[in-house]
Amino acid sequence: MSHAKEEPPLLFGASDRIELIATITMALAAILTAWCAFQATKWGGIMSIEFSSANATRIESAKAEGLANTQRSVDVNVYTQWLEAVAGEIAEGVIPPVREAGYEPQEGTLSAFYFERMRPEFKTALDAWLETDPLNDPAAPPTPFAMEEYRLEASIAAGDLVSRSEAHRQAALDANQNGDNYVLTVVGFSLVIFFAGISSKLKQQRNRWITLVLAMLLFVLGIVALAFLPIVSPF
Repeated sequence: MSHAKEEPPLLFGASDRIELIATITMALAAILTAWCAFQATKWGGIMSIEFSSANATRIESAKAEGLANTQRSVDVNVYTQWLEAVAGEIAEGVIPPVREAGYEPQEGTLSAFYFERMRPEFKTALDAWLETDPLNDPAAPPTPFAMEEYRLEASIAAGDLVSRSEAHRQAALDANQNGDNYVLTVVGFSLVIFFAGISSKLKQQRNRWITLVLAMLLFVLGIVALAFLPIVSPF
């Protein structure tokens, strides 16, 4: 009596292949979801640090600018008093007229008193201004404050601090955008897990393949997106 030769069972059927592919896809998507969540958290921390640095630097800039304004006010007041004293002493013949050669304080005069109390930053500008012979040359700058030599270190420092504050602020905005991009990839990989998961639950094989292919397409798009995102080292 002859017996028909039995075919060995297939090791992997279509349903098994779908489940295997779906399982691998879900496992990889879960790993990448955790990685993206980690990166989003890291970028959120960087954003907070950069915003804090921007605020702290802005405060330091305001302090430096306040100091510069105070120094500028002192310079204006001392210069005004000195100019009045010089004008009165010239009119009385106590000191000679100030010429291009500059001004030499005469000991014991009121103008010398004010001159000796001028800040070095302003005195440099005053000397440069007197060399332009402002009393006789109408083209001379109107005051020492219009001279390039009048430079307040506090004001320069304030400007530098403002630039640093803006750099920290921009870095915070960039970090925030990077964090948002990673959150978006988390959503994408979550959809991968969802579609890959339901692909093995559907009854019709066509629908199972459709959802699995959709999951794999989303997975590939997520990988491409990650390739263009900056990474914060975990160490």
